[in-house]
Amino acid sequence: MSHITDTIRALRSSLPESVMLVAVSKFHPVEAIAEAYAAGQRTFGESRPQELLSKVRALSEMAQASGDPALYSDIRWHFIGHLQTNKLKMVLPYAAMVESVDSLRLLQAISRWGEENGRTTDVLLEFHIASEETKQGFSREEILGIVSAEALPNVRIRGLMGMATFTDDETLIRSDFGRLTSLFDEIVRLRDGGRCPGIGSDFCLKSFGMTHDYGIAVGMGADIVRIGTLIFGERHQA
Repeated sequence: MSHITDTIRALRSSLPESVMLVAVSKFHPVEAIAEAYAAGQRTFGESRPQELLSKVRALSEMAQASGDPALYSDIRWHFIGHLQTNKLKMVLPYAAMVESVDSLRLLQAISRWGEENGRTTDVLLEFHIASEETKQGFSREEILGIVSAEALPNVRIRGLMGMATFTDDETLIRSDFGRLTSLFDEIVRLRDGGRCPGIGSDFCLKSFGMTHDYGIAVGMGADIVRIGTLIFGERHQA
């Protein structure tokens, strides 16, 4: 068996059944996705619109060539990178979820696209929890403002996503994750009190934890972990 197969199977056996594994396939070849798929993985994360689109097309061609056109049709793509509003048509027709909504402008654009195309998109609001200023995301106050406003059509806000500070300091990582879980719990309390019309009962997902800190994340209640390097190795491009 390959490293990819071994790692996928090990992760699937060790993660709680309630935790969704997103195999972050960005910067890796489509053949690596096919290996992970053969090992039972179905949810993959991409961060560049053009790369996602090219992989969707390549996998479709591979399926046709195999004689099984339905092969790979059950892949669930999660978009996990910064998404520009002029690239929506490359992503939204294929993405099961956009985890990285980091501005009200983007959220509104996704809603407009959905109205025009008869689609409702599941999204997560990206909460800026890391100490690095270069990382994207909303502030706590911005997120509370969004969920407290009227819901946008054709967008379903399913929860929060965040990336901890890239560090070996477990105390800092736990502090970052703790801010996300605390805000999530606050929003749920407000929703249950009728004070968050922007979300519904399906606001139930917390996505945090990557290769270097997913174990901490699972212990702190993550519902989704995004793991790339552990599965696929180092990136194939910058």
